[in-house]
Amino acid sequence: MTALIELEHVSKIYAAGDAEVRALDDVSLTIPAGQFVAVMGASGSGKSTLMNVIGCLDRPTRGRCRLAGREIGNLAPNELAKIRNELLGFVFQSFNLLPRTSARENVELPLLYSGVPARERAARAIAALGRVGLADRADHTPGQLSGGQQQRVAIARALVNDPKLILADEPTGQLDSRASMDLIHLLQDLVRTGITIVLVTHEADIGACAERVVTMRDGKIVADVVQTPVTAKAAA
Repeated sequence: MTALIELEHVSKIYAAGDAEVRALDDVSLTIPAGQFVAVMGASGSGKSTLMNVIGCLDRPTRGRCRLAGREIGNLAPNELAKIRNELLGFVFQSFNLLPRTSARENVELPLLYSGVPARERAARAIAALGRVGLADRADHTPGQLSGGQQQRVAIARALVNDPKLILADEPTGQLDSRASMDLIHLLQDLVRTGITIVLVTHEADIGACAERVVTMRDGKIVADVVQTPVTAKAAA
């Protein structure tokens, strides 16, 4: 399979007074296109820093990082922003939806920033909401939606630019167990369409649904296991 993400001896080092903190410590990782990867580890293990480097939100102190074959470590901020907009979709624990804005308008936001005309924005947003089973909730505000539905709107927003890669940081953290499994079922379906998903989680049952589990501790990868994923069951 073609490598979508390639990290070679990547370190991220922060100064802490006279000492230094290695949030990432000589990490090498290759993720092929179309794989569902869970990144696990305790708080402070380096999971979110790894996600930020892959997502072009933070630069490595040392090492090389490539996305879709392109070296990203030395790109200008505007070039990184273009890659984020064209290649990546982000989903976070907090849904980050505008509270007084409809689901459709929330999903449209990345297209608005890209200068897509209003009619096309609306059509693409409705299509993305349809992919997550919420086309009939397009005019609802976040306050009119359940937590699981709000996270689906966030996923639709991540999908609206047709990304190759979705980065999900604790996306089930504010959901109950039933809504969590419903969400993971959706992510598994998206992987079958060819989208690569890298998901940060500390929940073992969520990690069990991925094809591969990368475990981190003290900024290092301490385990990298390919497994047969558990099929998440969607809510009836």
